[in-house]
Parts: sequence; structure tokens; C-alpha cells
Amino acid sequence: MRTILLSSAAILALFFSLNIGAEELVREFSGDRSTETPEFEVKAPWLIDWRVNSDYPETMGVAVSLAYGGTDAYAGKVFKTKRPGNGLRLMEESGRFRFKVDTAVAYWTLKVIQLSPEEAEQYKPKKALDY
Repeated sequence: MRTILLSSAAILALFFSLNIGAEELVREFSGDRSTETPEFEVKAPWLIDWRVNSDYPETMGVAVSLAYGGTDAYAGKVFKTKRPGNGLRLMEESGRFRFKVDTAVAYWTLKVIQLSPEEAEQYKPKKALDY
């Protein structure tokens, strides 16, 4: 019995230690028209996971930019595309933000994912090797 309790405690400790610092979904937004999302707050580093699709891919278009919360000042372009797809964008600035989405005949989803510094390293480009 003591062995089972010790094994269970070890498994629980391992489970909780693996989840510390794991990616955390902060907010998710989706739609099929142009809009401004509600504000969200996030700490660097964080990730934007985006997906777009359309029933009419030959005529679709989506452009997403980031604005600072409260002031609506432009913080930068997230992506712009005229075809279905998805991608990731690593962000290294903390603050309150909102997305500005301009779309034509497209469905879109934006996920804001909190990362640990160790997880962010997985999304950074590797240095080119010198030959």
C-alpha cells in the first residue's frame, strides 16, 4: 500500500511539474467580417496563432493588425493574406492590446497564447550555419 501511495505521489508531482510554464490560452477570437476585438492583456513572450479559410478562396482577403488597448494606437501588422492558411507570430511586448481585422469573404480565428521564455525559444528562427 505504501508503495502505491508513493508511486501515486510521484506521478502527481511529475504531472504538475510538467504543466508549470505550459502554453496558456489567454483569449480566442473568431468571425467572418471586419471588426475590432475586445481588449486583452498579455505578458511577453506570447504567441498569435491565426487561421483563415473561405468558401470562395479566389476572392478572399484578410488583414490583421494589432493596436494598443485604451489608445488604439497602431502596434503593428500581424499578417495579410489572400488565400486560406494559418501561421504563428511570436510577440515580445507586454501590454493591453486589441486586434483590428479587415476581411472579405473569409472566416478567421485568432488565438492569444501565453508562453514561458523557454517555450518562446521554440518559435525563434535558428541561426544559419556557416559552411
